[in-house]
Amino acid sequence: MSPVIESEEHKALRAAVSALGNRYGRAYFTRTVDEGVPAAELWADAGKLGYLGVNLPEEYGGGGGGIAELSIVLEELGAAGCPLLLLVVSPAICGTVIARFGTEEQKRAWLPGLADGTRTMAFGITEPDAGSNAHRITTTARRDPDTGDWLLTGRKVFVSCVDIADATLIVGRTETVSAEEGRTGRLKPVLFIVPRDTEGFQRRRIDMELSAAEKQFELTLDDVRLPADALVGGGTSHAFGSGGEDAGLLQLFAGLNPERIMTAAFAIGMGRYALAKAVEYARERTVWKAPIGAHQAIAHPLAQAHIELELARLMMQKAAHLYDAGDDVGAGEAANMAKYAAAEACVKAVDQAVHTLGGNGLTREFGLASLVTAARVSRIAPVSREMILNYVSHQTLGLPKSY
Repeated sequence: MSPVIESEEHKALRAAVSALGNRYGRAYFTRTVDEGVPAAELWADAGKLGYLGVNLPEEYGGGGGGIAELSIVLEELGAAGCPLLLLVVSPAICGTVIARFGTEEQKRAWLPGLADGTRTMAFGITEPDAGSNAHRITTTARRDPDTGDWLLTGRKVFVSCVDIADATLIVGRTETVSAEEGRTGRLKPVLFIVPRDTEGFQRRRIDMELSAAEKQFELTLDDVRLPADALVGGGTSHAFGSGGEDAGLLQLFAGLNPERIMTAAFAIGMGRYALAKAVEYARERTVWKAPIGAHQAIAHPLAQAHIELELARLMMQKAAHLYDAGDDVGAGEAANMAKYAAAEACVKAVDQAVHTLGGNGLTREFGLASLVTAARVSRIAPVSREMILNYVSHQTLGLPKSY
């Protein structure tokens, strides 16, 4: 089935998730934000219905689908006014990484819970001094020669949901070892599963202007002792292989493609929600003789916002199709483009929605003003639009780097 034309199964999934989202709605979601608590009831219901793990393997309790299906779930919940940020992190990033790279024991231990939502996992990659340059990650792991345990030390920032997640998937580095040369002095990327209450694993909440139920944290890891099986993929059979630092980074970024795709779904859903509110208002609001939506100054920008959201969805569907087909290189390009297009379309849709409502667009009653800040997140995270433009100019167009 072409990704341009959705299958009947995908249409049915959209309708079912939309119905669930609308049963809860924006009022429920806003209440969780005001109370500073996660949307636990919606998360639990989505898990029971099989939506949270729709991308994970059936043999571990998932739906056997892919990121194409999971992106539909997030988009439709967003369009209903209640997007679940944890969907981006727990099943999409962590679930996918463990399903692709984890040992059999790790898959059995984590995937069923991630699939039904009874367990969740956060993801920590960004560091205070590294930012967009993942080559500068300094969180390092060393082996205790006496016990075989790992000792993990470093810092992470802007890690979502650490306070409620059962564990955090931490990206670090470890020195490679060669049988011929001993320690090589080179660092390769590695992933560790760090349970929330592990000794030495400390978190500090970051005070954000963004209104969201999900909190952001700075993490400090001070010689956090982890068993050997905390390393994703195990030891010699580690999924990143022995291809050196650069090869490991390429594998890591291939695992992050779902994050880009799901961020696009998050943005498209938010944009659709804002646009729907603006269209409803423009149909009914009458200032002179006709509803304001009859005037081209109102109608045309809303139509343009709709077109741009639809175009972004097409690129998102292409990216998901390539990723699920196993084309990591093609998916990397498309996922970055989808994230860029969706973020731009979302920001424009939200801005135009607020503008359409005028003063009402800034009131709590209509609930659109809070989306202005939220929409900008998709331009910044998990990778800025400037870094995406760098990626496309270098990787796609073959232009030289300036850094």
